[in-house]
Amino acid sequence: MSELRATAASTGASADDPIRVMIVDDALVIRGMLSRILQESPDFAVVASAGDGARALSMLKRTDVDVVVLDIEMPVMDGIEALPKIVAEYPHIQVVMASTLTKRNAEISLKALELGAADYVAKPSSSGELRSADDFKRELVDKVRSLGRVAKRRVGRPKATATAASSTLTAAPAPRPKEFTLRPLKAFKPDALAIGSSTGGPQALLKVLKDLGPVDQPIFITQHMPPTFTTILAEHLSRATGRPCQEGADGMVVEPRKIYLAPGDRHMLIKSSGGRVTIQLSDGPQENFCRPAVDPMLRSLSAVYGPRLLISILTGMGSDGAKGAKVCVDAGAQVLAQDEASSVVWGMPGAVAMAGVCGAVIPLDKIGAAIRRFAVDGARP
Repeated sequence: MSELRATAASTGASADDPIRVMIVDDALVIRGMLSRILQESPDFAVVASAGDGARALSMLKRTDVDVVVLDIEMPVMDGIEALPKIVAEYPHIQVVMASTLTKRNAEISLKALELGAADYVAKPSSSGELRSADDFKRELVDKVRSLGRVAKRRVGRPKATATAASSTLTAAPAPRPKEFTLRPLKAFKPDALAIGSSTGGPQALLKVLKDLGPVDQPIFITQHMPPTFTTILAEHLSRATGRPCQEGADGMVVEPRKIYLAPGDRHMLIKSSGGRVTIQLSDGPQENFCRPAVDPMLRSLSAVYGPRLLISILTGMGSDGAKGAKVCVDAGAQVLAQDEASSVVWGMPGAVAMAGVCGAVIPLDKIGAAIRRFAVDGARP
């Protein structure tokens, strides 16, 4: 059992209190396939299925649901039309968009994240672009399980807001006690910035990069996404921030003030040779069931930048980034992590916090400004 799934099994739903799932897709065969995958595990119960968004909204009025797996293209009412209605009427429900891996659907899926979807899965296809059916099953199960736990925690509770947190960087508010140790933050001016994220990451990245503003350091990002999705995300980040963002490519020379995003299904590594820093892509094995993964990026950055590196770990499920951050911190780098209250899933940032490698655990709306104070002033926030 993977570390991610072992954690979920020990703290998540059970057969006595299963995660209740609704599947919405106009294709009966897809609804059946998704239902079979989920119901192989006793901690899921597929309690409803519908062929369009209007039918789904009607069924939600009389059905208790934790997670909705929502198709994009459907008759009567498509997923994009149904999504904001679900989010508005049932704020505890977590919505996972499901789409085939095309440029158009990648655009729509990113739009869905802006409208309130928690995550997405790319449906299996015979195009050869997608990973195996086993990888799809693992991704679907892990995402629905992780988000189902979030939904159960939110039922009957007021929505957590980052503004409830202390204004100091060392504060780490959480809805329930957490025990971790923060490392002392030291004043320094980094030569490079690194960010790792997953579930909830696209919107978190937009917020952080907008708040960060223009800085001279190159920024390296690994966001767990498949091919095509990372291409669209890089375009979105460029438009939203007004600074160049591009997928990393083999042999690309790293330049100041640019943002480099790991491309889907490739690990992005950073190398130094002959006085130049370049990018190298790798088809190496998945790490933490991910490719691209944060850990290999961080290890390579540590070898190049050593103590002159500032890392931020944002919302995401699993523990990717924790081991790589430990390597970097041992070399003198510093780490900021997003707090639980502002995270969609406090998996990745929680893992680095629990590993004791963070200098601060702070709300999303303070991370960009915190990074900027290091990057521009070279001072501890």
